[in-house]
Amino acid sequence: MGMNPRSTTAGLQAQIAKGWRPNSYLTNMSMAYFANPGDFVAPCVFPICPVGQSSSYYYKFSKADLARDNVQRKPAYGKVQPAIFGQTDDTYKCEVDQVIVGIDQIATLDYQRSRAPGVADPRRAKVRFATEQMLLHQDIIFARNFFHTGVWGQEWSGVAATPSGSQFLKFSDANFDPVHFFDERIRDIKQSGRRTPNRLALGYDAYLALKEHPDILERIKYTGTTANPAKVTPAVLAQLFGVEQVKVLESTYNAASLGQDEDMQFICDTKGALLCYATPSPAIDEPSAGYIFTWDMLGNGAHVAFDQFDGEKGTHTEFVEGLMSTDMRKTADDLAMYFSDCV
Repeated sequence: MGMNPRSTTAGLQAQIAKGWRPNSYLTNMSMAYFANPGDFVAPCVFPICPVGQSSSYYYKFSKADLARDNVQRKPAYGKVQPAIFGQTDDTYKCEVDQVIVGIDQIATLDYQRSRAPGVADPRRAKVRFATEQMLLHQDIIFARNFFHTGVWGQEWSGVAATPSGSQFLKFSDANFDPVHFFDERIRDIKQSGRRTPNRLALGYDAYLALKEHPDILERIKYTGTTANPAKVTPAVLAQLFGVEQVKVLESTYNAASLGQDEDMQFICDTKGALLCYATPSPAIDEPSAGYIFTWDMLGNGAHVAFDQFDGEKGTHTEFVEGLMSTDMRKTADDLAMYFSDCV
């Protein structure tokens, strides 16, 4: 199997110009899986922003100009001075990510004859696997580049005792006041960034500490019934903290290389947390803490493209190919706040 001409942005553009189109059935199937990402978190925190060009500009507007009162009383027979509306441009460059999964046609025929559930179309399982691989890859990029210290301008760290400055008692400390703490941090982001943060991404251990915190348990203890006892869930924490969504970072991956014994790890730091604003209306001129800029290859709104092709003659194989062209970027530093060592 030679190099696929769609493995680079330039090659993909050339193929599209020649009339190549993905398999609509497989692409729509993958888009449905993307709409329900399950454990994967990156698209929930950094919204997918479709773009018509593989590389171009996005805008950074002057917050100082936007927040200044520029309306003036019109003088008789005259006009006011134009308002200053500063902006700077930054660039994104979407690179093609590709995953290819093989199908053994002979083995598939045997499975199909067994009439086992889910084997009528072997491509379905391969598309699901390839889509999960894409989501896994996005989460790894998010964790590596944006979910740790040294990335965001506003950072707080947990300590065991006597917090000062940008420190807080760890979530696991009974004296930590979680609701008051997040009320204050939401206020900070609102004041500096002019948007109310609506996402709280919690590392798994940070989530467990809040779930078991005595202050949280005290607040919900009368909300249950005998049949449905009160319990702390991400949705309950979202209500208590005043955000639209609390997302627990529970996706895992195998950190071992191919051929080694598996080494299953959480992708994101289990003791970290990120409070941020994620816009519900992604666009290059819409503020958001971060974006996954995604090249809309065919201009049809699909941010992934799937196709299939036959293997070499005599191998009795075919392949399912998934393509996604992205660039994950921090786009508004003052719309997020990172918390380290939460437990």
